[in-house]
Amino acid sequence: MAKIRGEKRGIRIPKKLLFPVAGVLRVQLKSLKKRRKSIIGEDPFKMGSREGNKASPDTDASEQFGHTRVSAVKAEIDRKIIQTRKALTRVKVGSYGICEECGELIDTDRLTIYPEATLCVKCEAKREKKRGGK
Repeated sequence: MAKIRGEKRGIRIPKKLLFPVAGVLRVQLKSLKKRRKSIIGEDPFKMGSREGNKASPDTDASEQFGHTRVSAVKAEIDRKIIQTRKALTRVKVGSYGICEECGELIDTDRLTIYPEATLCVKCEAKREKKRGGK
């Protein structure tokens, strides 16, 4: 794994300063896990009443739509859970708030709005531009 440039410069955020951030991230993670469990329960394909139900074709279409919606929401929640866990790890090692790409400090306004951010605004924009250009 490549070293972050900020790590080369020895930029470390004291754990005491990151303690409140870790608390917010833990609450966020707990909430995401709860939401994930709830959304899985909404999947019409997981409901027992589906098996013997040979109702009209529009019922099947409704179930398909419900399943697709649940799958999309679950995938987004899973992505956020991974990002939140990654942010908690970065808090633990003292690299939270440091851009993974350029090694500069991530703006606190960005971290306030998006606490699991791992890139500064500039590097995120560059990454998005690359994705859009492909």
